[in-house]
Amino acid sequence: MAERSPETEYPIKAYGWAARDSSGHLSPFNFSRRETGKEDVRVKVLYCGICDTDFNMMKNIWETAVYPMVPGHEIVGEVTEVGNKVKKVKIGDKVGVGCIVGACHSCENCVNDLENYCPEMIFTYNSIHLDGKITYGGFSDHVVVNEHYILRIPNNVPLDSLPPLLCAGITVYSPLKYFGLGKVGKHVGIVGLGGLGHLAVKFAKAMGAQVTVISTSPSKKTEALECLGADAFLVSHDADQLEFAAETMDGVIDTVSAAHSLAPYFSLLKLRGRLVLLGAPATPLEIHPPLEIHPYSLYDGRKTIVGSYIGGIKETEEMIDFAAKYNIKADVEIVPIDYVNIATERVAKSDVKYRFVIDVGNTLAVTKP
Repeated sequence: MAERSPETEYPIKAYGWAARDSSGHLSPFNFSRRETGKEDVRVKVLYCGICDTDFNMMKNIWETAVYPMVPGHEIVGEVTEVGNKVKKVKIGDKVGVGCIVGACHSCENCVNDLENYCPEMIFTYNSIHLDGKITYGGFSDHVVVNEHYILRIPNNVPLDSLPPLLCAGITVYSPLKYFGLGKVGKHVGIVGLGGLGHLAVKFAKAMGAQVTVISTSPSKKTEALECLGADAFLVSHDADQLEFAAETMDGVIDTVSAAHSLAPYFSLLKLRGRLVLLGAPATPLEIHPPLEIHPYSLYDGRKTIVGSYIGGIKETEEMIDFAAKYNIKADVEIVPIDYVNIATERVAKSDVKYRFVIDVGNTLAVTKP
């Protein structure tokens, strides 16, 4: 039997914007979605964030791309249909869909609400679903997701600024909580003031920690202190500033994706301090720049270097509730879908403060051929 096209492999028609090759150029794309199963939720996409990961995937930077590719894993929308076994949400609810749409549900990680570390995790796009078909993301009119991966949204949360929380937000929230850095009496450094960094500052401050922003750009000082509410600002290449702040921080959250030296941050850590790496380098997976760390940087003070990766569904909903309680919003620029190619190129240049969100609900339909 001949292989079906994306437009006919499922019974429900869908429309979005897709990349067809490693140029990463997005254009209108007709495809299809599965029927709503007993435990499925169909969501009309209202907003979808643009993540650095989208750019890297579309351009096949990590050499894992499958085309055609419909990006988008920061999805906010409205429930339009539910399966007869769905209990989590109802038609009309506003919900989110983040980076994950499937996992095994039986491994030790899944049992402990850590689907994000499941070896069989299924990503929202550019992944293979249980039926063997490619997953397509939120740069589209609707998605169909098992109810377990639907994220409930409180009524008081602005929908247009919420999408970045579903990736960038949980990426910084999870290590702040897990490593105990987001507490009163703790001092945490945030390296980089981009999509992740600006949210790390907001979450850490709301949790009660003292926050110092660390940047290569002195021009970001006013933004960090006056707009985001950081307590202090360090220029990472200023030896005098680093010496003054030496051994004052319980942890440093490094959100920078570009290759850079980690050496300056170890001197900032107190005894048993942690350097937490979150950035995803835009290089092929097998040739990531090596991390150059002198062992004595760790020996002196029993310091550690660790990593962290998004969060499970339970923790992501906890993060959304926390953001609602403390009025934490991503700083976003709302754009129409036909601006997406310009937006992704601007993302690559860090030319946005601090995240793009596509107004899918109001602009996608008018681009349909």
